[in-house]
Amino acid sequence: MALATRTDRRPSLPRTLWNSTLGKKTVMAVSGLVMLAYLVVHMLGNLKIFFGAEDFNAYADWLRHMGEPFLHSHWGLWAARVVLLAAVVAHAVSAYQLSRRDIKARPVKYAHTRRRASYATRTMRWGGIILGLFIVWHLLDLTTLTVNERAWAGHPYENVLATFSTWYGNVIYITAMLALGLHVRHGFWSAAQTLGAGNATRDRALKATANLLALALTAGFVSVPVAVMTGVVN
Repeated sequence: MALATRTDRRPSLPRTLWNSTLGKKTVMAVSGLVMLAYLVVHMLGNLKIFFGAEDFNAYADWLRHMGEPFLHSHWGLWAARVVLLAAVVAHAVSAYQLSRRDIKARPVKYAHTRRRASYATRTMRWGGIILGLFIVWHLLDLTTLTVNERAWAGHPYENVLATFSTWYGNVIYITAMLALGLHVRHGFWSAAQTLGAGNATRDRALKATANLLALALTAGFVSVPVAVMTGVVN
């Protein structure tokens, strides 16, 4: 008689953490902070446009060659892109799965229809969608130059001016940056709570930091199209 054998395979610790709600929230928090760090650096780089074409184009050229001679040309830039892409994907996937999990937890419709999601939840959800669509447009506009009709390869300063010389370029960008500000404001606070940084004594400081970051990023990014529209940058 053949003996039945049974092999119990327990899921690995990383898989167990990923499958848990806390694990997904932690992934969202960490990936969000990685993207926040990038946004701060990116915003500061964008502000170099106020120093003129020479400085801004030199900064763009430095990005392509950062890390040399230890790294080959463009390696540093592509490494940053890979890390950022991984953070975006991890953030989006965990957010989507948490949203689906929340929906499945409430399969029965309530007799009285009312908005169950809080203002912050709705803002984060729709803000994430708006920012995802904006990222695609932004890459096609200023990286591949596909949708920038007056793009001039190798001249980033002129390409930025070309984008913000159109009404639709300004509308898309400013709308996305307002959504970004709200996303950062709620996201930073949520990440702090998930990672255990929040408590009664630090709540006020964390809220103030979230508001300051959101305001600084929004104002910094929006200042560029406004400067082009008003002729401050030309």
